Amino acid sequence: MDKREIGEILKKALGHGADFAEFFLEHKETTSVFCEENRIERINSGIDEGVGIRVIHNNSTSYAYTNDLSLERLLEVAETAGKAAQKEARYPETFNFITPSAEAQFNIRIPPSEIKLETKTSKILEANKAARGVDPRIRQVTVSYGDIKQDIIIANSEGIYVEDARTRTRIAVNAVAAENDVIQTGYFSAGGVTGFELFDDNPASVLGENAARRAVLMLSAQAAPSGKMPVVMDSKAGGTMIHEACGHGLEADLVHKGLSVYAGKKGEQVASPLVTVIDDALIPNKYGSLRYDDEGKPGQKTVLIKNGVLEEFMYDYQTAHKEGRESTGNGRRESYQNRPIPRMRNTYIAPGNTKPHKIMKEVEDGLLVMAMGGGQVNTTNGDYVFDVAEGYLIKDGEIVAPVRGATLTGNGPSTLQAIEMVGSDLGYTIGVCGKDGQGVPVSDAQPTILVKELIVGGRGIDKSNGKIRRI
Repeated sequence: MDKREIGEILKKALGHGADFAEFFLEHKETTSVFCEENRIERINSGIDEGVGIRVIHNNSTSYAYTNDLSLERLLEVAETAGKAAQKEARYPETFNFITPSAEAQFNIRIPPSEIKLETKTSKILEANKAARGVDPRIRQVTVSYGDIKQDIIIANSEGIYVEDARTRTRIAVNAVAAENDVIQTGYFSAGGVTGFELFDDNPASVLGENAARRAVLMLSAQAAPSGKMPVVMDSKAGGTMIHEACGHGLEADLVHKGLSVYAGKKGEQVASPLVTVIDDALIPNKYGSLRYDDEGKPGQKTVLIKNGVLEEFMYDYQTAHKEGRESTGNGRRESYQNRPIPRMRNTYIAPGNTKPHKIMKEVEDGLLVMAMGGGQVNTTNGDYVFDVAEGYLIKDGEIVAPVRGATLTGNGPSTLQAIEMVGSDLGYTIGVCGKDGQGVPVSDAQPTILVKELIVGGRGIDKSNGKIRRI
């Protein structure tokens, strides 16, 4: 589809007097493979393409999409989207499109599209075999693999025109270990804006072994204690806490709706002076990295909290327009069927100056978190509850024993204020972040940190009053 035709579609969308119109074309090729019970259970591959037309009038959005790419149909869709506005139409005779330069450049050395399906399945079976070979108590292993190649064209009535090609590859291993009445799981994953070279630094066998070892280790773990105590979060736990307990509250749409605990707090001290939080699209090959966001804004690095002071929120076009400012390049969507909204990319706490091994030495009696599980967050007040997938008791600065069944209960801003030490390391995790029914790839990270006090839930001895309880 050429620029002239796209210009005609935008004019049609503006035909009822809208303030802004946007064209988003997506062509997506995907492959996914799933292994269970020692065999390949599912192989899915497909192609999806379509166009979404967004129209904004008086800060209200109308959105329509189609997978029929004929000009006639696209003009009809543009007309449908544009009908929300009812005033005299004004638009240029022609659009003089420009493409903003992008700082980020990602090199895909081995495009997954050039790899035979047999090679992909062999990696999955390799991870499965390695996991099962760790210990006879491994009862179940599931391995999932996926790659995606996405080609997009974005154009809008302000004259922006962007073409971009995106490739992502990922693998995840989940192992289940059982002994007597105890069942434990272990999970490891890897992925990024990368091709099949992903496996150069992340051998499938190592991922499988790591998942299985975590599951087996937790079989012998004792019940986690409960009560208030210092918590060391190792960098290997990744940035789940900062993503969930802080990041979503810094997305501008939630701020505007009054659904963020950080609303109205720009310029205020919201975290320990040791804490700097960054959302960055430019980190080479991370899962949330972008050359352009899904509105055509070049990817950038945004400092959200600097030395504990809230400096910035994450904006897309519409939330930025409401404040008369520029977007931060956080406008993202799952597909052409969705309108863009503010979303995180690669979000992390910046490393500090303390050697990681020195942090645990400061803890007399507490918990070390090596891996996080699922959880829930209330963005309005910042309260959260997270499961601990791998944890250890700390006594006099040393690891005493693994524990299972631990949860962390706290409040995002309070936790950030209670960070007393920040390590010089940085560890990433990847995932698909869900919001408003849309899932987008992200990564999050943190250094090893010491939180002065959190509520730890478990079935062991209550550190607060000596009783057994469950939080």
